[in-house]
Amino acid sequence: MAVDNNRCESGCAATLPDVVPFSLSHVTRQSWELGTRSVQDEQTTALGKWSYQAGQWSLSLFAVTSETAIIRIQTPVGRKRYYGAIQSELHTAMQELEASAAWQKVM
Repeated sequence: MAVDNNRCESGCAATLPDVVPFSLSHVTRQSWELGTRSVQDEQTTALGKWSYQAGQWSLSLFAVTSETAIIRIQTPVGRKRYYGAIQSELHTAMQELEASAAWQKVM
């Protein structure tokens, strides 16, 4: 019996969904539990929230530590995905996000 296993072995790089208008060279997928806990921490700062004009996607950015950021992406069916990123890379990506005609800042 064949089994389709989509889990990455060590060394697989995480990628953001294609709808996101930027890419990061260092991004890690986080569990829902860790991502939720991280963005709800009292020391976490919200950097902004954007919505996708052609669908029901949303994207939120958070500063978690002086070097670490969290990207929260909500899919059209309401699932939340969390990604860890390096803040210095995220600041450049935010410029691409704000310049994108398909994404509108809501917060």
